[in-house]
Amino acid sequence: MAKAASKNAKVKDLKAAAEAKNWSKVIRAVRSEKTGAYTFKEAIVHKDKVKDYLAN
Repeated sequence: MAKAASKNAKVKDLKAAAEAKNWSKVIRAVRSEKTGAYTFKEAIVHKDKVKDYLAN
């Protein structure tokens, strides 16, 4: 029989899940000056800083 997860483990997982919802994966297309081809830059950014990241 499998061992049941403790209540404390469940609480930690819920807190981590709630914190993870504050982050977003941002993918930005960047054009190469040499070839003119596009490359993609990926970053994990806090949801409050997404517009700042895309502006730069």
